[in-house]
Amino acid sequence: MVDPIGPKGSTPTDLRVAPVSPVVAPPKLVLATDVDHQASPVAQLAGQLAAQPPVDTDRVARIKRAIADGTFPILPATIADQLLSLRYDWMSHDPA
Repeated sequence: MVDPIGPKGSTPTDLRVAPVSPVVAPPKLVLATDVDHQASPVAQLAGQLAAQPPVDTDRVARIKRAIADGTFPILPATIADQLLSLRYDWMSHDPA
């Protein structure tokens, strides 16, 4: 014989409903524009990083010059290794 699922020996009159707690409003979100940037070191760092370009233009110019001169070391094995490494890293974060 198969036991039924649920509490044993209970009847509908034995079931009690837990009291409902009052609804509490979620905390107000504070945007970075609402905060004094001088008060937080993180905000100061974010401001410094935002002021700088994300690319080192001097390094890019040196690489372009080396490619144009033919002195930039292009190693196919290194490029292939990097591509495979990036692909495997991307696959590890893929939810599928």
